[in-house]
Amino acid sequence: MAHKSLTDMAARNAKGKEKPYKLAAGAGLYLQVMPNGNRYWRMKYRHAGKEKLLSIGVYPEVTLKEACDKRDAARAQLRDGKDPSEEKQLGKLKAQLSADGRFGAVALEWLETRGDLAESTRSKAKWMLETYAFPWLGKRSIEDISTAEVLAVLRRLEAQDKIESTQRLRQICGQVFRYAVATGRLDRDPTAALRGALKTAKNRHYASITDPAKIGELLRAIDGYTGQLTTLCALRFAPLVFARPGELRKAEWSEIDFETGQWCIPAEKMKMGVAQIVPLSKQAIAVLRELHPVTSKSRYVFPSVRSLRDPMSENTVNAALRRLGYGTDDMTGHGFRSMASTLLHEMGWTSDAIERQLAHAERNPIKAAYNRAEHLPERRRMMQAWADYLDRLKSGTAKPKLLAVA
Repeated sequence: MAHKSLTDMAARNAKGKEKPYKLAAGAGLYLQVMPNGNRYWRMKYRHAGKEKLLSIGVYPEVTLKEACDKRDAARAQLRDGKDPSEEKQLGKLKAQLSADGRFGAVALEWLETRGDLAESTRSKAKWMLETYAFPWLGKRSIEDISTAEVLAVLRRLEAQDKIESTQRLRQICGQVFRYAVATGRLDRDPTAALRGALKTAKNRHYASITDPAKIGELLRAIDGYTGQLTTLCALRFAPLVFARPGELRKAEWSEIDFETGQWCIPAEKMKMGVAQIVPLSKQAIAVLRELHPVTSKSRYVFPSVRSLRDPMSENTVNAALRRLGYGTDDMTGHGFRSMASTLLHEMGWTSDAIERQLAHAERNPIKAAYNRAEHLPERRRMMQAWADYLDRLKSGTAKPKLLAVA
């Protein structure tokens, strides 16, 4: 009940004066009237021997009756030994955590914590979430999302025959849910029960040429390319370094050391998140020196044709191969990696050197801890021998097999 000295009419008619003043509403509650006429509900109370003040709201948005109800609730908290001000702050924090508990917010928070991912991998994961998951799950409280609900989202993508993308999205969503479990927002990962519920993709093999005679034909065709010089140089450079297409097109001049003859790719650009050294053969250096006067004003070795500020498009190399007459089942930009791996193994180079140069994941955790220069002397010899072999294939003078040089 409101104190008899303050009625709703008195609160409504209260006007501002030269100085702030109070209208008592009983049991510590009062209406503070400011000089500009604004009116605020306040409650004075004592907790743990200290006098404190609780803000209850603004009149008339909070009526006299509502203010009294909130005062009575605060007094009940005091009887239970709780501080109403601290309880109010705790309530705000819980509300904030509840808002941040939406799937979209948790997913973006998870991405921020994944500093171990290459930027391209993180960007791809964000794009997949925003495109295929957020429209249906983004605003849902993560603790309310069921296994069946996640399956329905994945089925939409699976229905488009995007089997690999469906599996990748399931993995990403699973990581988000497990992060929510780790941060106390969730008890279990609802995607755990989805194993076996979705179609599985066949092992993906990028089209590649591994027959030595046909490799020679490809290299001669590349030399005859009549498009942009930047694209021509990318086509010539790719088989000499067999980096991933994304690593190649985003190569920066600051990463190239002409003096030591190597390309140092930072960890954030690598798929596995480990920095990589690519020894550059004399032939690779020659390609870069030919291109340097043309693109040195760009940060990128192979900038976009449209803008020096951007890297080459991810489709440029593949489009150039199509222009040379090589279909998607014949050769791809990624196929230069398979080409090198297949032939270098046949030539007798060690798997350790080849796999390290390909920057594949190391299954042995002790080996994975080695630094980026692992097997570097052998890799330098291998990369130069490989470039020389490609020259002989192009000229038609190569022997059937090239043995590794000790």
